[in-house]
Amino acid sequence: MENYFEKQFELRYFEMNNFGEASTTTILTLLEEAAADHCHSIDHSLYELEKQNIGWVLVSGIMEMDRYPSYKEKITIRTWLSEYSMIRGLRENIIYDEKMNIIGRAKGLWVFFDIERRRPTQIFESIINGWSYCSVESIKHDITKKIKPIDVATNLKEFKVHNFDVDANRHVSNIKYLQWLMESMPEEIIDNYFLYSIDGRFISEAQYGDTVVSLTEKDINNNCFIHTIKTKENNKVCSTAKTLWKKRYK
Repeated sequence: MENYFEKQFELRYFEMNNFGEASTTTILTLLEEAAADHCHSIDHSLYELEKQNIGWVLVSGIMEMDRYPSYKEKITIRTWLSEYSMIRGLRENIIYDEKMNIIGRAKGLWVFFDIERRRPTQIFESIINGWSYCSVESIKHDITKKIKPIDVATNLKEFKVHNFDVDANRHVSNIKYLQWLMESMPEEIIDNYFLYSIDGRFISEAQYGDTVVSLTEKDINNNCFIHTIKTKENNKVCSTAKTLWKKRYK
C-alpha cells in the first residue's frame, strides 16, 4: 500500500461500555479523529477549512468490527483515499490491534461542503495532491446504494435536537445519529449481542430544536435490523441504516 496515514490511540475508561470494551460511538469518533489528523497533516486542518466556510460531510458509510478493543488497549487506524471526484472522496479505514491484527474496517463517502451556501463545492487541488490516493479498498461494498426508509416500527424513541448535538458545519453529527439508533434497539439485543456491522445513509439535515424519531424494526434475516431517523414535525427522513449483530460470548 501507499499514500496512507496512520494514527495510534490508547482506549480510555470513559470510552468503554458496560462490558469493558470500546463503544461503537467511540470507534466512530476515533475514525473521524484519524481523518481530522490526516487533514491536519497536509496543512488543511478542519479549523482552517472552517475559516473558509468549508467542511467535510459524511453522506454514507459502512463499518465492520470483528471485536471491540478493551480498556488501555492500543489500536492503530490506517486511513487513505481510494477515489476522488470533483466534490467527494472515498475514505478507507483499517483498524489494527497492538499486534497489527485487523479487528475492524470502515469506508465512508465524504463530500466537500460549502457551509455558507449549504451545498457541495470543488475539492481543493492542494488537498488531492497532498493526500493523493491508493486504489486498495478496505471493504468491497456499495455505500451509494439507497436504503429504503421504514414508516412504522416495533421499537422507537423520540429525541430533541440540542445545541451540543450540532457540529461545526451546523448540522447534527453522524455520531449522534448512531447514538439515537442504538437507543431504539431492543434491550435483549444490546445485552447479549455486539454490533458487527452498520451500513448507513445520511439524507437530510435535522436542525436545532427539531424532535427526531428513531425507528428500529427487525429485518427478515436473523439479528439484522433496519433503521430510520426522521423529524417528527414534518416527517422528513434524515438517515437510514442496516445493522447486523453477533452473539456475545462471555
